[in-house]
Amino acid sequence: MLEVVHGTQYKVIATVKKNEYIRVFAGVGDWYIVQVEGDYIGAVSKKYIKAVYPNSSGTGSTGSSGGQTTTTGSMSADEKETFDLVNQQRINNGLQALKVDEEVQRVARIKAQDMVDNNYFSHNSPTYGSPFDMLNSFKISYRSAGENIAGNSSNSAAVTAWMNSSGHRANILNSSFNYTGVGVVKSSKYGKIYVQVFVGK
Repeated sequence: MLEVVHGTQYKVIATVKKNEYIRVFAGVGDWYIVQVEGDYIGAVSKKYIKAVYPNSSGTGSTGSSGGQTTTTGSMSADEKETFDLVNQQRINNGLQALKVDEEVQRVARIKAQDMVDNNYFSHNSPTYGSPFDMLNSFKISYRSAGENIAGNSSNSAAVTAWMNSSGHRANILNSSFNYTGVGVVKSSKYGKIYVQVFVGK
């Protein structure tokens, strides 16, 4: 367990448990600038924290916009292609394209990695619970939400399979959803694991 301190007297203002996820805004020297419970901002030594996606440019919030963005810069090539294929299906059906929310993107990628690491294929994670539980635990606000998952070796085949499944198709073509995140992680069992999280805000 880490203790986060504030000021010259080093008063403990918050604690971070082992394996708990916290929001990292930036790295400064040997320190990470982090946000913890109660919206406290502090610094924690890099030797105590492992970055989940150190090569991603989307590791933190984008400021007062609440993490919402229309860019796809934090996506891998597989994630970007899957995102574009899903949006093409929406456009073909007269719907607006989804925008990327960086925090939802992070959740989708963490869920995909969790499915690979813990060798399961389900909307209910042994680590995070239901998709709604997971969104709530990452403090993401939404009016409506849904999740699509797939195991496939091809991005286009994964989206085609979703469109051929009534429940997954309903999520893709749900007009109440306007933001999304896509996680694609390599899997020895399926080739790739896909998780797309949809939210309406």
